[in-house]
Amino acid sequence: MLGNQIKRVVKRATMQESIYAQLRTSLMQGGFEPGQQLTVAVLAEAFGSSAMPVREALRQLVVEKGLVALPNGTIQVPEVSEKRLRDLCEARLALEGLATAMACENMDASSIRRLKRLISEHELAIKHDGIHESLEKNQEFHFLIYNASGSSVLPQLIETVWLQCGPYMRVVTEEVERNQDVPYHTAGTNYHHIVAQELEKRDAQAAREAMEKDIRLAFDFLIDVLRTREPHSIAE
Repeated sequence: MLGNQIKRVVKRATMQESIYAQLRTSLMQGGFEPGQQLTVAVLAEAFGSSAMPVREALRQLVVEKGLVALPNGTIQVPEVSEKRLRDLCEARLALEGLATAMACENMDASSIRRLKRLISEHELAIKHDGIHESLEKNQEFHFLIYNASGSSVLPQLIETVWLQCGPYMRVVTEEVERNQDVPYHTAGTNYHHIVAQELEKRDAQAAREAMEKDIRLAFDFLIDVLRTREPHSIAE
């Protein structure tokens, strides 16, 4: 009896971790619309699980501010706003710039080769696979660097900020899918090449500056998109 109980608890925990990880990744890569409501019943059916692990995964994402809980108990993806976007931009510049500089001394020849390979894969994804695949490669590129910072704190903080950028990544997805020639899409890896070159030269300051320019490019594009949308589509 006790053994069966333990198995059920472990299975539920494993299912919760899997659902949480999949939802978290999808949020970070713009898989949900800003303001979209997420219901336990629909997600449980999609994941083929009971309600409990879905409910716990959503609760955890609310704690991490990837989702918001409304007063009536509804769980939804946060709305977008220019003010919020600027706040997230400053956080990313501070955290990711520092992590890039710290990674400089830890990027060996093998890591640099992997970075360059990811850039090539990112460029191929832009040309042939679409925005979703290119966002995945972009994320891999950035976190290869941040995880090489040697910090046990920075990568976790950066992930939390990226999670909160999820609704804006959806805006990027929609805009690029409408217009493949938008500047952000066509120039998406320019600064990645410079970051890799400066890391290879072990120039921490230059690598940091290139990473900050890469981040600003994305946020400037997003601000332009938000300003061209109808006023009612942008939260204050």
